[in-house]
Amino acid sequence: QRRMERIKRRKAQGLQDRYLYDYTFANDNGKNPLMDKARAYVENWKEAYKNNTGLLLFGDVGTGKSFFAGCIANALLDRDVPVLMTNFPTILNRLTGMFSEDRADFIASFDEYDLLIIDDMGTEMGTAFTVSALYNLINNRLMAHRPMIVNTNLLPDELKKRYSPAVASRLLGEFKQLRFFGDDIRMLKSRMQNR
Repeated sequence: QRRMERIKRRKAQGLQDRYLYDYTFANDNGKNPLMDKARAYVENWKEAYKNNTGLLLFGDVGTGKSFFAGCIANALLDRDVPVLMTNFPTILNRLTGMFSEDRADFIASFDEYDLLIIDDMGTEMGTAFTVSALYNLINNRLMAHRPMIVNTNLLPDELKKRYSPAVASRLLGEFKQLRFFGDDIRMLKSRMQNR
């Protein structure tokens, strides 16, 4: 009973958008072959955590990156693992309103989660502040030996152009890369509904 309540609390904290509750393996339509890798990540979570195995998910808009990450988040939360799935623009909005001494504490606060999932990296405005915030976030996780999953619509070459060499080096060198292909699932759904 207490464990169930704790899991419920963790979900409320860790999944900041309500729609993420539906991103589960039970709701997978079986059409994305990469979902096997999401299941394997969850099944081998202890090892992934111990080895600080991060994932960089990239590919076109609507190819299932957020769903993939959400399935991992929900499955691990159901196992009582502290996970936070948020997006980079939300983190930036919080950081922008803070004094610089509070920013380090805010970034360090992510350490209470065994897995941090950053959705939609690359949709924010590209500024020096953005690059610095992203570097601090990624570097802090790597130093704390805490895994991360990052998803972006940017390809590796675009990441190198958009962010600093230090950010690109960490993302491309320290994370396992998974490329997502296919049609925009949202557009397909919309077309089906409008028939």
